[in-house]
Amino acid sequence: MRNLKLILSYDGTDFAGWQVQPEASTVQGALASAIGRLTGEKVLPQGSGRTDAGVHALAQVVTFVTESSVPTANFLKALNDLLPPSIRVLQVEDVPPDFHARHSAHGKTYRYRIYRGAICPPFLARYVWHYPFPLDESVMVRAAGLLEGEHDFTSFAAVDPERGRKDKDQDQDEDARASAPSNVRIIFHSAWELQADELIYTVKGSGFLHHMVRNLVGTFILLGKGTLGAHDLQRILQARDRSAAGATAPAGGLYLVDVEY
Repeated sequence: MRNLKLILSYDGTDFAGWQVQPEASTVQGALASAIGRLTGEKVLPQGSGRTDAGVHALAQVVTFVTESSVPTANFLKALNDLLPPSIRVLQVEDVPPDFHARHSAHGKTYRYRIYRGAICPPFLARYVWHYPFPLDESVMVRAAGLLEGEHDFTSFAAVDPERGRKDKDQDQDEDARASAPSNVRIIFHSAWELQADELIYTVKGSGFLHHMVRNLVGTFILLGKGTLGAHDLQRILQARDRSAAGATAPAGGLYLVDVEY
């Protein structure tokens, strides 16, 4: 038996998320089908986390166990021949038996892109949130660092209907190793920056709850509009109430950038 680690990049626009779902096109389902055609085995590859419908990945990490003796270089080429063009395998390697894409992860980085120009180019529309309305971007930039550190992010977590499943795949990074689920996470880095016509949020943390990054972005928008002040972030964290935070930002602007082990 071999334990293989893949690194995937995918355009999530046309998928109903990572996790296999009945009668829905998913990244996990497409990958499982391609592996099955290549090896003749029925496997369910495990990702580092479950990206939602419309969310993209630059470097999703996946592991699965196989009896196939196909060399890793051939695995990479064959899978890319079998997968749709919106999913690419960037790397394949053998890893120790105890390595797991999700359980072995120590941190993840996400990026969210907001296009600020008046007219969004059609070739960008699937990959950004077009928000041409007035914002005080400097307020968002200054407030971003206030989220760094260890906090309970209940106010920024959507209810995950599958959280109670014993054998469920992850939501965006929910920690299945804990016997009692916790909404406490550590944010190592949180920053907004303006790059040409895009306002980009980069956040690195020990883990992320369901819709957490998109809910953070939606809340930062309220800061930029002046509806909230930077001091309100601490109040929202302490409230531990989803209704205290902003609306969920659209999925298309979100990317899983990196997973650390």
